[in-house]
Amino acid sequence: MSERKVVFEWTMQPGTGKAIELLAGQILRIEQVEGAQCVDFNAFNLHDYKEFMHCGRTRTVHGFNPSKGTFLWSQPPRERALLYIMEDTYGRNDVLFPRCSAYLYESAYGFDVHTNCNDIQAEAQREYGLTPDDVHDSFNLFMCTEVTPEGSASITRQASKAGDHIDLLALVDVLAIPNVCGADIMRTSNFGLKPVKLTVLEATDTDLAVVPATPILKSQRTPRDFRQPQIKATRELVRDPAYVPAFANVPLGQTVLEIPLDASEAAAFEALRREVYGDDEGAALRDIVFSWWEESFMKAASGAPAIGER
Repeated sequence: MSERKVVFEWTMQPGTGKAIELLAGQILRIEQVEGAQCVDFNAFNLHDYKEFMHCGRTRTVHGFNPSKGTFLWSQPPRERALLYIMEDTYGRNDVLFPRCSAYLYESAYGFDVHTNCNDIQAEAQREYGLTPDDVHDSFNLFMCTEVTPEGSASITRQASKAGDHIDLLALVDVLAIPNVCGADIMRTSNFGLKPVKLTVLEATDTDLAVVPATPILKSQRTPRDFRQPQIKATRELVRDPAYVPAFANVPLGQTVLEIPLDASEAAAFEALRREVYGDDEGAALRDIVFSWWEESFMKAASGAPAIGER
């Protein structure tokens, strides 16, 4: 593989972040200098800041711990892959926990002024005219989290070392904004704040060739498809007197279908039906049919799109 060309280098000091124009085909390497440092990461479409990396969609497709070989997706109705994780030497990241904020430190610790990811992100992206309201849930790099079967979540200490890194390949032009997590009094970064190295590299043809294909669908809408494509210029909300509802497929209707079952099918139905539906046989049968569909044709019951079909 030909050597990647270095485009930009920067070392983020504790308490800071950096907004970087990362063009399609470039790789952002986020690297531990001393180890055990969490990094929060945001990204926006460089040409339309209303499209941004969405932890919810990424979490649905790749789970709570996206790592090497997965994508970072934008929010509905865009829902396209913005970045691809080319490499991840530590392998622990998080899309479950929100970024830390000034409110957290004042409410929990009594510090009304404290380094925190929300304010660091806001200050870094201010260089490009974005406001604190534009900060969104972050991709928490090198952050170890756990979820119990009962549904509670916790943050655990990490063991990343100097030189551990994650490589993010831009699939479209983005404004990438990593920041050194400000949580020095939490176990997120083992109760400390350390610098983090950033390097932008040009991807090689070999790099680009390994990226799986992602869906291109009609439902991935951009502003040209919006009924209201204009960004509001004021913060006050005022009703549009000309508004006429135009919801898709409304009014909805129902069609009753009679499904005859022979003795063996009826026995199978009774064995598979769920108690939650009680005497509603139609609802019980729908559950059986669509559960089969999920298991047979979908990669995840949560609705993950197919990846890798070119």
